[in-house]
Amino acid sequence: MYFNDTAEEEPQDYSHYFEDSQYDNHHQDHMRHCVSSQPPPLTTSSPSSSCSQGHRSSMILQTNEGGSICLICFSNLISEPHSPTLHVSYALSQLSIAISQPPFLRSLLSFHPLLLVSPLVSALSSFDDAPLARQIVDLVAALCASADSEHSSVHGSFVARVSDRLSSGALCWSRRQVYMLHCLGILLKFEKDDLYAHIRDKCHLVSNLVGGLQLPSDEIRGEIFFVLYRLLLLQDGDGDDILSTFCPKLLHLSLEALVKTQVDDVRLNCVALLTVLAQRGLFGNAFAVETTSLYTNEADSVMQAAEDGRDGSPLNVLFAEAIKGPLLSTDSQVQIGTVNLLIHYMTSEGTSIEQIQVLVEDNIADYVFEILRLSDCKDPVVKSCLQVLDLLSTAKQAFKQRLLVGFSTLIPVLQYVAEIPFHPAQRHTLKLIWTCISDCPRIPSASQIKEIVVILTRMLGKHAGGEIDMLPETFTMACLIFVSLLKSPSSHGTLSLTTSIKEALQYTVLTCLSIPDKNSCQLLHSLYLLKEVFEYSHDEKFADTSNIELRTCIVDICVVHLLPWFLTFFKEIEEETVLIVLETFHSILIWDSDIQTTEFADKLVSSSWFSLSFGCLGLFPTDKMKQKVYLVLSSLVDVILDKDSGQSIRDVALSLPSDPVDLLFLLGQRSSNNLELSSTQSAILTILLGSSLYDERLADDKLVLASLEEYIFVNGRNFQHRATDSSTVMRLLFLYSFYRSLAKVSYQIQYSPEAERILFQLVNDYECDLVSARVHPIALKWMFQQEKCCELLSDQILKFCGSNISHGSDTTFNNNASSFNIQAIAELVASGDNYGARILTCLLMKLVKEEVEEDYIISLVNLLTKIVNVSPAASDELFLNNIGNALYTLYSEKIHTLSSEISTPVLVLIFNILSSVHSETLSDDEIWLAVIMKLMDYYISSEPARNWTQNNLIVLGILSLILNHSTSNALIEASKSILLNSSLISTIDSMIHEACLKGPALVDHAEGSSSYGEHLLYVLLLSYFSLRSLHAVLPGTIDWQSFFDPPDRMQPLSVIGIPCHDLCRLIHFGSPQVKLAASYCLLELFTRISDVINREGEELKCSAEYLMSVITILEGLVFYSDNLVAVNCSLSLSMIIGCETQNAPNNWSRVIVEELTVSMSAPCLASKSFVNEHKAAVNVAVALLKLEKIPVWLRSVFDDHCISGIIENLTSGNVTSEIVVLFQELLKSGLLKEEHIASLSRVFQACRKRLYSDNTNDDCENEHILKKVSITTMSDDLENFCEYLIYLMSSQHSYSRNKSLLVEIESFFRTLTIE
Repeated sequence: MYFNDTAEEEPQDYSHYFEDSQYDNHHQDHMRHCVSSQPPPLTTSSPSSSCSQGHRSSMILQTNEGGSICLICFSNLISEPHSPTLHVSYALSQLSIAISQPPFLRSLLSFHPLLLVSPLVSALSSFDDAPLARQIVDLVAALCASADSEHSSVHGSFVARVSDRLSSGALCWSRRQVYMLHCLGILLKFEKDDLYAHIRDKCHLVSNLVGGLQLPSDEIRGEIFFVLYRLLLLQDGDGDDILSTFCPKLLHLSLEALVKTQVDDVRLNCVALLTVLAQRGLFGNAFAVETTSLYTNEADSVMQAAEDGRDGSPLNVLFAEAIKGPLLSTDSQVQIGTVNLLIHYMTSEGTSIEQIQVLVEDNIADYVFEILRLSDCKDPVVKSCLQVLDLLSTAKQAFKQRLLVGFSTLIPVLQYVAEIPFHPAQRHTLKLIWTCISDCPRIPSASQIKEIVVILTRMLGKHAGGEIDMLPETFTMACLIFVSLLKSPSSHGTLSLTTSIKEALQYTVLTCLSIPDKNSCQLLHSLYLLKEVFEYSHDEKFADTSNIELRTCIVDICVVHLLPWFLTFFKEIEEETVLIVLETFHSILIWDSDIQTTEFADKLVSSSWFSLSFGCLGLFPTDKMKQKVYLVLSSLVDVILDKDSGQSIRDVALSLPSDPVDLLFLLGQRSSNNLELSSTQSAILTILLGSSLYDERLADDKLVLASLEEYIFVNGRNFQHRATDSSTVMRLLFLYSFYRSLAKVSYQIQYSPEAERILFQLVNDYECDLVSARVHPIALKWMFQQEKCCELLSDQILKFCGSNISHGSDTTFNNNASSFNIQAIAELVASGDNYGARILTCLLMKLVKEEVEEDYIISLVNLLTKIVNVSPAASDELFLNNIGNALYTLYSEKIHTLSSEISTPVLVLIFNILSSVHSETLSDDEIWLAVIMKLMDYYISSEPARNWTQNNLIVLGILSLILNHSTSNALIEASKSILLNSSLISTIDSMIHEACLKGPALVDHAEGSSSYGEHLLYVLLLSYFSLRSLHAVLPGTIDWQSFFDPPDRMQPLSVIGIPCHDLCRLIHFGSPQVKLAASYCLLELFTRISDVINREGEELKCSAEYLMSVITILEGLVFYSDNLVAVNCSLSLSMIIGCETQNAPNNWSRVIVEELTVSMSAPCLASKSFVNEHKAAVNVAVALLKLEKIPVWLRSVFDDHCISGIIENLTSGNVTSEIVVLFQELLKSGLLKEEHIASLSRVFQACRKRLYSDNTNDDCENEHILKKVSITTMSDDLENFCEYLIYLMSSQHSYSRNKSLLVEIESFFRTLTIE
């Protein structure tokens, strides 16, 4: 660079710009030879006391070559204008060679430092020979450069002599004047001593130089520009007056010369001069002079301009025209210098917006954009150009069009500066881009927007990750650009931006929340960006998935980061920051309700938002804060209560006080004739209700309850005249219920029974809507506990059912944001400390007796079913509140008119109640006897089995549940009516007989597309529960031997039951489910006959052939694939073996035991399931070991090798109670050795330790199955009912595996001790 834009110092390589073909300091011309002339006698080959001219020896200096130079002779030669140039040139060359030798130079400077000053200056002004002048200048430069600080006077003397010649004007701009000017420029380049002080006639010097600028010579102008430039750098404070005198003329002449010249060296020197002038503020002085001249006579101005050599153009216009050429120069240094000149020009004092506007209108911005485009994004061009463009942008309107044209040039520049931390041009680039996009949103294309977004996101990501730092102004500008881009039409619907926007949003907000300054401008802009992105995410052109992604990201940022930060630091934050946070939250809340908005609102109120809001009002008691706080609260209650609930708050936002105590004071005032006060009180009730929903207290409970009662007292007349809307009455009811429930818990809170009476009277007069409202659970419970509210609640439940009417058999109830939903009602009914169950049963009775639409009954019945599914304990409460009476009334009065749409839901309700109710709760056997009789008469007796539908099968399931409860001594009479029902018995016998006749074809019928298999399965399930019920309902009256086909025994009573041989046929030929149900029936039958045999000492009375056929069927199923069927058959077989009949055991039993031992003793089979797969065979083996006379082959099967193999496969994790029993019987039979017992003891002890440390898993399984079945019984699919009945059947024979195993292990150790 040729000048420094930050200081008035000359750059190191400035000399380059004065190199010329005529003045090449390093070029050595060959000495011209003149035949007629001889060199002067300046040197001699031998020392002498004097030279040939007789000069004394002190003037003669020796050279290294042995010669000498007489300084007097040299001075005389070069000072004589008529001396031959050849001689002068030779003398100069000899002296130049000599001074390059340190001894000679040292002698010259020590003894004759100033002797050659005058001769050399005179020689320079005497000869017109250019090579000679170059030699002289080189020699002068060499002497000055060689002179140290002790001989600095040499430099000053040359400056003084040369400046005097130029000041005198004697040379009249001849060639010699140019040589002299060039020499002065060279001298001024040296920074030694105070050169400016050596110039004696500064005024005339400057005057002559300024005048010389009018000469039409680029060479002269270039030399003058450089000398003036150096003079400006060297001058002290006193020189300012001189420059001020010549400034206007100097500026005009310089600019005119810059306009005319095409030489880059001249441009460079002129630009350097103008730059220093701009730095000194002299452009401003010139503008001031121009302005003053406007008030003078126009002719005088023209004459003065002519005298000054100016063309009369305004300085700013001339400046704009002058710099165009340098800006287009191919010399990059000229371009950069001109750009820097622009910077100093526009930043100098006195430069106005109008003058900058002239530059813009003269297309200077276009030139700068072109330089920037061709710069390949390299500094320092980028830095200077962007600084100029930033300054030009102050002429907003004029610059706007130029910026639009150059916008595309800025994007690659942005990419460049964004990668360099603290690049000076970052802020300028971002500002220009933001200005363009904000002024003309349609300018950037979609691809440009994507590119800018990616660049900024990467930049913010590096800043957030700590890779690069960023100035606050740069961060702020990046946020502003994002906001402008989001508002650009080109960005709408651009899916590819979603990811970058989410990342940028996270970077900006999280970075700002982590900085110590809680009130930074960065935070404000990041929150502003957050709000704008949320609005952007609701663009209709976006796909739903992209919208949801952005909104989810925003809500997550607010919930996870911004809200906790705000809750922590809101007392340290300034009002402006609080307002922008509130505005951000408000933006999320005011959009149409969706999942994100609702979740966000719940998070706010769960964070004590109401209390925090009043805290903000206390910290910043301004109207602006009050309005914003109440607007947020109004939108919040719109979400958490219902839409438009917050309108009452918005209507009186500025009238509401900032203190909650003042709110309560206003609530207790009479508002008869004051509409504004009435509206304010409605808003206060809304605020209190919203806060109470989340257990947030704005004031003491006593004070709030007292204010509510006062409000009821003083405004009771308004309620009577219906001057208050129903929504206000509802909020009053919910609030009063909430605080009365608190008073009920805390006896320290007093309440007014009179206020309560007035409120209930008002509620009955108004039409309330609890179905769509939100109320606190304890408030709702308190209402259900008040008998005076029963009518209201009954109407609301009916309304709730009406709003969910469906014409199918299954109604889906909407669990929306309302507190009056299935879950809440179910919990209230199940708790039993309120009128919930009574209200429901009475309502059902009322609907049955009254002429109402069937849809309401269906909906209420489905509601009851849902309640039972949600809270099974509700069944007990419904029983205690006479649900049976309502059902009996339904079947008594409408059984013949019931459609399938209502009959199915009622049957499903009965099934669910009976499957959930505890037997201990059951009472009122007579009413349920009547209900069961109605069901059997309508669904069993009147319908043949082949015509049975889904409802008939559900009735069979209900009958099964009744019989199951009878085993717990409940519903005995109802069970008797089932067991002894002749029509039911006949139907079951016919179906079983028909099934047995089918033989092998039974499985095809059961698994076919017909419903025969379902009918048969439900009949078997009913038969199983009948068998279990018989001994409880009809003890001592059943001859169990009659089930085994004795020819001479008849059943004393005709009851539901299937003979043993029919069950064996069903087990053998039936489908898997039929096999399972029949095996349980057979097991139950053998269990009963075993009890009789053991208790009364009887024998099994049946023929040997009959018993053998049963044993054959059972033995064949011991290894059946369904483990439950196999176990049931093995247990039945074990009971037959236990009777020790002559037919048992047989060879097949030996096969079973041998297969068991081989499988269990085989190595590498120690898994958790291998023992469970052999449970059935283990039961048979145990039964054989328990015989008084153990078969001889049994001992050979359980030999030492077999027992050792089984024990080796046992671990603490695969031991079962059946295995423990097996080894216990082997121990009793004497088949175990000491080593066997020792190994078993270790395994059993390890198993016991494991069970004690983890004894909870086993007990959870049954509850899980029960819950699963109970929830799905609402469906029309009969498999759900059947699944539950099968579970219930199997649970009768299942015990806690862990407990059973522990018991058997303890029994084994006791047996071991006894043995």
